Amino acid sequence: MSIIFDEKTRTFTINTKETTYQMQVDAYGYLLHLYYGRKAKGCMDYLITCADRGFSGNPYEAGEDRTYSMDALPQEYPCRGNGDYRSTAFIVCDSNGTTGCDLRFQGYEISDGKYSIPGLPAVYASEEEAETLKICLADSVNGLEVTLLYGVLPEEDIITRSVKVKNAGNSKLYLEKVQSACLDFVGGRYDVISFYGRHAMERNFQRSEVLHTNTVIGSRRGASSHQYSPVVILAGHETTETSGSCYAMNFVYSGEFKAEVEKDQYNQTRMLMGLQDEAFRYPLDSGESFFAPEVILTYTDQGLNRLSQNQHACIRKHICRGKYKNQVRPVLLNSWEASYFDITGESICQLAKHAGEVGIEMLVMDDGWFGKRDDDNSGLGDWYVNEKKLGMSLSELIQRVNAEGLKFGIWVEPEMISEDSDLYREHPDWAFAIPGRKPVRSRNQLVLDFSRGDVVDYIYDKICEVLDQGNIEYLKWDYNRSIAEVYSAAAGEQGRVLYDYILGLYDFLERLVNRYPDMLIEGCSGGGGRFDAGMLYYTPQIWCSDNTDAADRIRIQYGTSFGFPVSAVGSHVSAVPNHQTGRTMPMYTRGVVAMAGTFGYELDLGKLGSEEKEEIRRQIRDYHKYADLIQNGTYYRLTNPFEDETGAWEFVSEDRSEVLLNIVMLEMHGNMTASYVRLQGLDENAVYQDQESGKIYSGAALMDAGIPILASMSEYQAMQIYLVRN
Repeated sequence: MSIIFDEKTRTFTINTKETTYQMQVDAYGYLLHLYYGRKAKGCMDYLITCADRGFSGNPYEAGEDRTYSMDALPQEYPCRGNGDYRSTAFIVCDSNGTTGCDLRFQGYEISDGKYSIPGLPAVYASEEEAETLKICLADSVNGLEVTLLYGVLPEEDIITRSVKVKNAGNSKLYLEKVQSACLDFVGGRYDVISFYGRHAMERNFQRSEVLHTNTVIGSRRGASSHQYSPVVILAGHETTETSGSCYAMNFVYSGEFKAEVEKDQYNQTRMLMGLQDEAFRYPLDSGESFFAPEVILTYTDQGLNRLSQNQHACIRKHICRGKYKNQVRPVLLNSWEASYFDITGESICQLAKHAGEVGIEMLVMDDGWFGKRDDDNSGLGDWYVNEKKLGMSLSELIQRVNAEGLKFGIWVEPEMISEDSDLYREHPDWAFAIPGRKPVRSRNQLVLDFSRGDVVDYIYDKICEVLDQGNIEYLKWDYNRSIAEVYSAAAGEQGRVLYDYILGLYDFLERLVNRYPDMLIEGCSGGGGRFDAGMLYYTPQIWCSDNTDAADRIRIQYGTSFGFPVSAVGSHVSAVPNHQTGRTMPMYTRGVVAMAGTFGYELDLGKLGSEEKEEIRRQIRDYHKYADLIQNGTYYRLTNPFEDETGAWEFVSEDRSEVLLNIVMLEMHGNMTASYVRLQGLDENAVYQDQESGKIYSGAALMDAGIPILASMSEYQAMQIYLVRN
């Protein structure tokens, strides 16, 4: 059993392979958090200390005991109204506007298998792989029942958290803040690691010490966003990639989120993650329930690389689903940077012909094929094939691409609508817009109200009509603006709209996945604007960034790797000078960088010379040779490209018999010094042979001393070394 309840001490203990998580019901019925860390035995309630502290009040039941205060005790699920003034996980308001809550323990349930969440993505596992703990808390005054959900995957060192809120009272209530997970630490010196960015430069690594303040990270944009990733790490101040304690929270949700890390007046640290509360006021009538999205928790004392590997394994095995969960993805060519909106059926067929000649396996027709769509100012919402523009039917186009030996894929943006569209002229109320106000435009498009079932059903039917016209084996789902106005013409309570919007999105995607089980869906939001575990439940890969420049991609993919596996990262070789940065880099380097992802191409093959085409053939052969190792091997970050002269990463097979080392020289200076990259995860008692040069290396020496980077390398030159254990 991974979950144990000790009746004598009223202590819940959760054990995974290498960690222990513990909480306790105290004498007043409060659920206190005791411990989360390396595997341990016994009851850790000795960590709780009490003292008479000014301005930290006491529950009424404590009587004359001024040493007992919720303002100082570590809590499992803190709420507003019980005397705790720190950042809270839960705020509820009654119909009179009164805010107050006092949650006490009511009971628990332990079962085999992993809980699921109605309408929301979540980690899944068999009864043999997981256990579930449900702890019920209740407020005796307003009748609220709050059930804390814990999913335990012992072999992955994963604990998931979610919350079910039920109004078991007689009066309407409003949820104003619902966080999915809270961790309280009674001591320690910590750093918070987060990943900031912008369109075309997402998930930049940022590490700062947790001081006496409240650090807030989140999104107010309707999606998880380019600006902040819904992955936050709390690391010991001395923690490195290879050693030290660290904790991760990874939100399984694609909408707005909020994460907080606060160091309080008593040097205690609290970490929270859940829904963004700024535009959230969810109504609950008597008998109704609400489910908070899931947070994936993991801990290790073996450094940041291991923390990431725990999340990688969880997402690959227990979030991603379907045919392509473990299958190597086809090498694709996307038409966007080759043609942009200027596409015809013949131009797509010509791209397919060139692609087939070099060994590419799939052609994706990007934006511009539907409605009145010659630029980004019109057409969204009119999901019918523009046969006049293409010069042929979609069915004929697919057949011709298939005849070249390629699979066919297509681009859509179902959540958006153009004002210059037939759909908007017929249903302007289907777009988010506040009555009496002009809408905020972004890319000259508005957002469809996916909180409405009739809107979701209409767009779903139209997209399916397109997908049913031929052998479409790939779908790129894009989302190219943030939500500014939050108003639904069909919603009585506007505080529920953003949450219900995401439920509508997930409903659409779930139906799509079930109807087309063999179709590969790639998520996208102007690149990485909605790169989260929630989308990965439906789309096993996500376009990592609209920035395809290899130097920038090294940094973007580095930040992405802290929470997400390589198998989820859409990454392509593009033309030079790069369309986003103007930078020119060798084709070989662009290939090495793109192989740290699902691998494909984004360029006009007709403009390439014979040498470049031959290089593409070689890259595709190499990718197929290494693809299983890349997608399913253990990933290691070897350098920090934000600080080091090189970008280096490594894939190691599960049995440690194969290693693929990748290095790109990011900086060159006069009279360049030699540098060394130390490998990780090898068999220290074995020797490894470079399969190209034949050189023999000691596993221990490769990890302790490293491999030299030649001073003769030029800037942006790459090395890819394949080692096999002898």
